[in-house]
Amino acid sequence: MNNILVVCIGNICRSPLAQVMLAHALPDKNVWSAGLDALVGNPADPTSVELATEQGLDLGEHRAQQITSVMCQQADLILVMEQSHKAELERRYPLARGRVFRLGELGGYDIADPYRQGRAAFESASQHIARGVQDWAPRIRQLG
Repeated sequence: MNNILVVCIGNICRSPLAQVMLAHALPDKNVWSAGLDALVGNPADPTSVELATEQGLDLGEHRAQQITSVMCQQADLILVMEQSHKAELERRYPLARGRVFRLGELGGYDIADPYRQGRAAFESASQHIARGVQDWAPRIRQLG
């Protein structure tokens, strides 16, 4: 369980933040992110960058990328933000089935998209992401 892919829609708000949080929690793992409909080449949303910085994490170099079949093949685990993302990803890339889970799976929740909303929506997403990372990190460590 060394390659972890985090996925949302645009790859500028939720998945980049989850990527840096997971990478911080699991420094020996390869963690990257992508979007189902990525805003390719765009930096992370400024509010996500702020929230990351406040936690001592850096999103300054992030650039959005589109998910590909190669990424899905390379990933041992794919964490998405919403149940609809899981369904869409498995529809597009059937070989990913069995490795796709919601970041909020263990808590039974989706992580709402804060895109084009106020800071409160980003803070809520960040808190849900942090909870998901706290739930997943020990399990990923146990799996090697």
